[in-house]
Amino acid sequence: QVQLVESGGGLVQAGGSLRLSCTASGRSFRSSAMGWFRRAPGKDREFVSVVDLSGGITAYADSVKGRFTISRDNARNTVYLQMNSLKPEDTAVYYCARSPVFRTGSDSYDYWGQGTQVTVSS
Repeated sequence: QVQLVESGGGLVQAGGSLRLSCTASGRSFRSSAMGWFRRAPGKDREFVSVVDLSGGITAYADSVKGRFTISRDNARNTVYLQMNSLKPEDTAVYYCARSPVFRTGSDSYDYWGQGTQVTVSS
């Protein structure tokens, strides 16, 4: 069993920055890829970013590439999402999730956090 707890969401003005954190329980963190997804009001959940188990390989949605950075600290069982140059269209509930393989599709993710709200005002 893996539990994921996100934090770091909040309200920020356009152009601002936030850093999301997701801390995992359980020993499987170090052997897992970790991803971030988001769901905006009235929209389907979408992929944001993923990092492999070592932290050396990452992938991003085109909409966030160059603005968001994913990283992980295996000693702390934590994955981060640094979000810069935020736009109103980034407003969503952000979820971290765990996958046994490095994938951008949500189907491979078997554990999910409860989500943290990010609101970007214009």
